[in-house]
Amino acid sequence: MGRAKATLPLDAGDTFLTRIVRTFLDAGVDDVVVVVGHDADAIVRSFSESGLPARFAVNRQYDRGQLSSLVAGLGVVDRPGVAAVLVTLVDVPLVSAATVRAVIECYRRTRAPVVRPTSGARHGHPLLIARSLFDALRAADPIAGAKPIVRAHASPLGDLEIADEGSFTDIDTEEEYRKVIDGAD
Repeated sequence: MGRAKATLPLDAGDTFLTRIVRTFLDAGVDDVVVVVGHDADAIVRSFSESGLPARFAVNRQYDRGQLSSLVAGLGVVDRPGVAAVLVTLVDVPLVSAATVRAVIECYRRTRAPVVRPTSGARHGHPLLIARSLFDALRAADPIAGAKPIVRAHASPLGDLEIADEGSFTDIDTEEEYRKVIDGAD
């Protein structure tokens, strides 16, 4: 889109990033880590104005793809007592706190190694990945990314039917962004 999606304004004074962090906090997530790469300083500076609590991890190899950001985030959160990680992309800012809570509850109930919102054949965000897969993610092919690991460990237990369109709304273009902004008015 030619600019940092994390800093794009939404409604009620939120940016994509502040909306995501606020949603995770509202859902009861107690440790939010934001992985930044390109334009890291500007994103952190913009976010700091929100007053929201979050930690930042810098992915200096962001040009190597999304897996490198996931691995950078794991480097910050992987410690004793961490059972799983919730992952979302900055361009999926409209997911609801209820969906985040439902994903967490599904994991607690089933212990499925991958929990993901679904709607028919669609898979959404956030994605929950159990600690048992952290090493596989670190060793994954950077070109293939996390998808082969997620697909190999996805199961009916972890596929959670969700009606939240925000979980499936990926804003990648100026046109998609305009539709979201115009719909918010």
